[in-house]
Amino acid sequence: MKHKLSKIEKRNIVNGYLFLLPNFIGFLCFVFIPAAAAFVLAFCNWDAFSAPEFAGLKNFIKMMNDETFRISFVNNLVYTFGSVPLTILLGLLLALALNNDLKFLSAYRVVYFLPYITAMVAVSMIWRMLYHPRFGPINMFLMSLGIENPPGWISSSKWAMPSIILMQSWKNCGYYMVILLAGLKGIPLHLYEAAKIDGTNAMQRFRYVTLPMLSPTMFFVLIVSVINSFKVFDSINIMTEGGPGRSTNVLVFYIYRSGFVNYNFGYASAIALVLFIMIMTMTLIQFRGQKKWVDYA
Repeated sequence: MKHKLSKIEKRNIVNGYLFLLPNFIGFLCFVFIPAAAAFVLAFCNWDAFSAPEFAGLKNFIKMMNDETFRISFVNNLVYTFGSVPLTILLGLLLALALNNDLKFLSAYRVVYFLPYITAMVAVSMIWRMLYHPRFGPINMFLMSLGIENPPGWISSSKWAMPSIILMQSWKNCGYYMVILLAGLKGIPLHLYEAAKIDGTNAMQRFRYVTLPMLSPTMFFVLIVSVINSFKVFDSINIMTEGGPGRSTNVLVFYIYRSGFVNYNFGYASAIALVLFIMIMTMTLIQFRGQKKWVDYA
């Protein structure tokens, strides 16, 4: 026999849906509908001024022969494999350092987290000045040490991508530090005490206690950092504009250039669809490997 809802229970249910309604409307208007439109446009030619024309798979065939797309994809892989390990390593080191009883601990946490909440535009402009090949503080310091030809940083096709990776890792490591620090706080202290009784040193306790217990948090951090690495755009747009040449041209920046500079929104949508499929595939692979990750740790 079904339970008959009272007036108060019905009113609470209605109120709950009313509270969810603004968020649902926002998701519908700014996420679902644009995503569905982009999926449709991926199979069309559209310059935003005339009616869309169905093109079938022409945009995807063009993509396979597009050298700039291949370069952007490779650049994105370089950025991912460079920034993800470095960012996680910095975040883990900061979390381990702040997991101790230190004076002014709250102040340290704020200082390390501050770059993450700072606007990317401001951070990119500051680092752009720091990277100036002649008048930037970094190269002036290197020249004071006797280095006559310091790196050109963002003005050099060789150093531009490492410069972006370094800046992004510095900015984002505070966010992952907070997540990893929460994971460290959740490790029971009696495990460390038992390990000390067994005569283990600090490195052994880190390997056999900290890493296994931190594996679920590390896995979450890995997924989020990989996804975010394929969404990099604003720093590259401000600091290098995809250059020098095409050395920092990544997929999201190429989507922006194709759509809002060249007005080829159909082709831009096709690239966006391929990027979505790649991110989803990598995420599914990571989820499939979660059990092996935890068991190995």
